[in-house]
Amino acid sequence: MKINAQQKGLAWPPLIEGVLLKRYKRFLADVKLADGSIVTAHCPNSGSMKECAESGRPVYLSSHNHPKRKLKYTWEIIDMPASLTGINTSVPNRLVYQSIKEGVIPELNGYDRIQKEVSIGNGSRLDLLLTGSKNRKCFVEIKNCTLVIDGVAYFPDAVTARGLKHLNALEKLLSKHCRCVMFYLIQRMDAKIFKPADQIDPAYGNTLRDVIKSGVEVLVYDVIVDLEKIVLGSPIPYVL
Repeated sequence: MKINAQQKGLAWPPLIEGVLLKRYKRFLADVKLADGSIVTAHCPNSGSMKECAESGRPVYLSSHNHPKRKLKYTWEIIDMPASLTGINTSVPNRLVYQSIKEGVIPELNGYDRIQKEVSIGNGSRLDLLLTGSKNRKCFVEIKNCTLVIDGVAYFPDAVTARGLKHLNALEKLLSKHCRCVMFYLIQRMDAKIFKPADQIDPAYGNTLRDVIKSGVEVLVYDVIVDLEKIVLGSPIPYVL
């Protein structure tokens, strides 16, 4: 897999290697560092992290010295047998935004302006709004995907009422003559196809199929990730 010359991607902060002891209370992870010390790191992922939170696996943390932070470390990557896997759910939004600006997502080229965290009323927001000539609008909602089993990437990895809400919001925006895109970013390199995780959240899978029939588009990309940076990879086919 080659990196487009236009791609800068996102550089990781300096990473500290350790071994995952356990992840608990969703947002906490105990990690043993190389010097033998055990630290508690922030886990920036609210999902189940099925297939990417195995105790004993090498992990990589970033370090932060902000006085208002309760935890000095943030868990960024886990080294799974087939691929490094980014677990920080803030990365997909930043990476897709950067990739659109770099012009390396052909399906989302041709727009003049890009806005983040756009309000659509009723207290709801979508991740991106692209605006082009003649007031063309394209809303993009981005989801982080880390669950991969036997080459199949699945989303979600836990029941998601919020994700369901976003699908319905995109479908409603179609009536306003807006283009609407669900973008699934697989933060690892071992996926061959993408499927909705009907075995975990059948309501999400059924709704995804319904909104696609209505006109919501789906884009799925993987990444190229090492211990220096993460960049957008290739389009991944999806099966419904």
